[in-house]
Amino acid sequence: MSRIAYVNGQYVPHLEAAVHVEDRGYQFADGVYEVITLHGGRMVGEKGHMDRLDHSLGELRIDWPMSRQALSVVIGEVIRRNRVGDGFVYIQVTRGVARRDHPFPENPESSLVVTARRMPPIDKETLRQGVSVITIPDIRWKRHDIKSVSLLPNVLGKQQAREAGAYEAWLVDDDGNVTEGTSSNAWIVTKDGELVTHNASYAILNGITRLSVLEAADEAGIKFSERPFSVDEALEAKEAFITSSTSHLKAVTRIDGQSVGNGHVGELTGRMLDLYVDFIENHGGPRHTGTWN
Repeated sequence: MSRIAYVNGQYVPHLEAAVHVEDRGYQFADGVYEVITLHGGRMVGEKGHMDRLDHSLGELRIDWPMSRQALSVVIGEVIRRNRVGDGFVYIQVTRGVARRDHPFPENPESSLVVTARRMPPIDKETLRQGVSVITIPDIRWKRHDIKSVSLLPNVLGKQQAREAGAYEAWLVDDDGNVTEGTSSNAWIVTKDGELVTHNASYAILNGITRLSVLEAADEAGIKFSERPFSVDEALEAKEAFITSSTSHLKAVTRIDGQSVGNGHVGELTGRMLDLYVDFIENHGGPRHTGTWN
């Protein structure tokens, strides 16, 4: 079965899907996106993703291409037509097509693209197999809370990680603190057993999986703190992991070539993976999205 994409009002074969050469997303990265996990035929954290999309669009002053309810219908239809039970759906909204000029065009019509792709179901054993991360300077623009399609620094960082034989790169600010990964949120477990991740601010993208893990930890009575942590603190940590819509909750066992803790997946990391999977199966995602910066 060929894949189907939605592009500006039409469902088309994926290989034929296209936008205009003067779409501002193509020429200026003037757009935003969301990636929603599909688990057992169910969208994980749909409300949170829609709320964050609303935040990103509002901050860039891009109009919704349609109502939230209508977009949910389109997303559901793309999922149905592609017969995706486990995988993800990708939503991209740009300011639209206009003559190339830096200022906003007058009365633009937002462009909308929706695609869906299958992926293997969540495999806890695979996620428990530790991965390596490296640390690199955070050279991105200063509004990381906006899920912009402008991802060149992230692409360069991810490639640097791959060439170093690592799974992810953690971005480090001018104060020596880890902000997040190129496509994930970063977590450590201190020697005192406290779960730590950077607080929601302009410095990070407030991940929907991140929010689910925080709620799951709160429900289980696990102590956590939302604050910056340094590279040195990460290297001294007992455990570490990353979270994202596509990586779920994945253990980190090496940072810059140095073992985290005893070099094996930690007890709390394993427990948080179980709690996270139970949480999304019971609740479908975070119930409280809070603020995005």
